[in-house]
Amino acid sequence: MKFIFNFPDLGEGLEEGTVLEWFVKSGQQVKVGDSLVQMETDKVVADIPSPKDGVILKTYGEVGDIIKVGSPLVDIQVEGVEDSSNSDKPDKGVESEEERAEKHIDGNEIEKTTTEPIAETEEDAGAVVGTIEVAGKDSIMPTSNEAEIESTTKLDEKRKTLATPVARAMAKQMGVDINQVPGSGPSGRVKTSDIENYKSSIKEERAGTGNMVYDGNEVKDDVTYEPLSQIRKAIAKNMLQSKNNTAQMSVFEEVDIFELMQVRARYKQRFANKDVSLTYLSFIVKAVAQALKHHRQLNSQIDTENNRMIYRNRYHIGIAVDTPEGLVVPVIRDADRLSIFQIAKQIGELAQKARTRKLSIEEMKGGSFSITSFGSIGGIYATPVLNYPQAGILGIGRILKTPVVRDDEIVVGNIMPLSLTVDHRIVDGGEATRFIYKVMEYLTDPISFLMEEG
Repeated sequence: MKFIFNFPDLGEGLEEGTVLEWFVKSGQQVKVGDSLVQMETDKVVADIPSPKDGVILKTYGEVGDIIKVGSPLVDIQVEGVEDSSNSDKPDKGVESEEERAEKHIDGNEIEKTTTEPIAETEEDAGAVVGTIEVAGKDSIMPTSNEAEIESTTKLDEKRKTLATPVARAMAKQMGVDINQVPGSGPSGRVKTSDIENYKSSIKEERAGTGNMVYDGNEVKDDVTYEPLSQIRKAIAKNMLQSKNNTAQMSVFEEVDIFELMQVRARYKQRFANKDVSLTYLSFIVKAVAQALKHHRQLNSQIDTENNRMIYRNRYHIGIAVDTPEGLVVPVIRDADRLSIFQIAKQIGELAQKARTRKLSIEEMKGGSFSITSFGSIGGIYATPVLNYPQAGILGIGRILKTPVVRDDEIVVGNIMPLSLTVDHRIVDGGEATRFIYKVMEYLTDPISFLMEEG
């Protein structure tokens, strides 16, 4: 029997994913656990395994297409399995997805005028988006060519474009009015290739109207359209959610890391011999985890729906990693219990996974406080945006050589700028300042990590 495998919910409020690579094709034998397709979500790139043994009948979507959670991914021919919900012939009284799609599109009931099935293309996902009005069984048909032409004209005016969800989403991302695109699919259905061809034709028309800019000898359009990646969608959504749901306040400080630099220089090669890079971020993660023990407001979140505070008793530190696709925040769990070596090793591993899109959902869940090191690129100060619903985020700026007073003498100091943003609903200014001073204390005197009581 045919089993329709839908795109599963991978967790964390996932709504959709983009097809990056298909590992199977029609007619291929698969076993439980075999990778079917690689999907990009707003957090990770994941290989989706087969839930059944069987033969692939059909795959839904091409590389680059967006698939909604719950929409079909593949059809699998499974021997000896009967499932009315996934059968080619549903039980009496149970409508298939295809029947529901044909009967009820965009909330409008459609009465069939033919019993002949419409061939389904590889792009179709079992349903279309759009409406079409056709004559019902009680309609009076025209009796002359003139009446037929008039009726057809009126019908065309009421007709809306038929398109798959994938094509409709693509048109929206490319800024194309899908109602203007001629469809080449069954019943005039618009496919992704139709949108691409239409977009190309627009570019050609522009070439003749002078709507171009010249870059040296190369002629370019005045604008370029690119679809949003899943990560960029998530960043936009999360940033807006953070700004709309918190009262953000920032505090700026500077810390002289002379002693820290000496410690790092002493142990850097020893760590390198074990293939671990000892960065300043390793010490900062440890300092933040230790400081949070003294200032629990910054390791909490507010639950306004239940009129309560939620204080975290474990210290999971998120580290922002800059990747070509966008910013991701993997989590170092129980950072207060880890040595500097263990933290440095995890930072290296997580950063590598982030840049190669190998992070798992579990490695990005549960952070209680975040750190972003924009100074590694060149910034000095910034106002980091909270990783909602966390109460605090610490930004690390570029280390500067600056004159400082040490032992009553002016010497060259190595100053690390710190930018702390907190949710002012949770953390008062005084508590934010005390927290950042505690972090500075640890960074000024790294040996204090070992001398901490309890």
